[in-house]
Amino acid sequence: MDFIISNMPWVWFAAFILLLAVEAFTMALTTIWGAIAAFFMIFAARFADIDIKFQIILFLVITVFLMLTTRPFAVKKLKLGKKDTNVNSLPGQEVIVTTPIERFKKGEAKSKNGVIWSAASSDGESEISAGTVCVITEIEGNTIKIRPKGENGL
Repeated sequence: MDFIISNMPWVWFAAFILLLAVEAFTMALTTIWGAIAAFFMIFAARFADIDIKFQIILFLVITVFLMLTTRPFAVKKLKLGKKDTNVNSLPGQEVIVTTPIERFKKGEAKSKNGVIWSAASSDGESEISAGTVCVITEIEGNTIKIRPKGENGL
């Protein structure tokens, strides 16, 4: 135990490397904050005469502080987390109406990847003729809700 206490800068260095390795494999922005805190603890253990209990407490305080203050900002800037895929990526995309949409009757629209969708007007009342370029506003079941491009600021 005395050996570990006398070599705490190296213990913090090992913790730094271990936490960085875990972060490199997970890419979840969870252990990076501990790695940053461990980096600061290398210098705190080397140049300040701090008891091991207080070093651990300081490490935990720095980690929690960094996690609470910088993680939300980093996640937002790095755009980590969910990414829209498949049907969730459709709203905002353009389609062309292939079968006219009439009041109380669905039509069809073709997306840019060639998929033919059952389509209805976004307000449920508008009639949209074939050949009209529209924008998808939402998906309801297997039907896309669309409105003509240029309508309502689109």
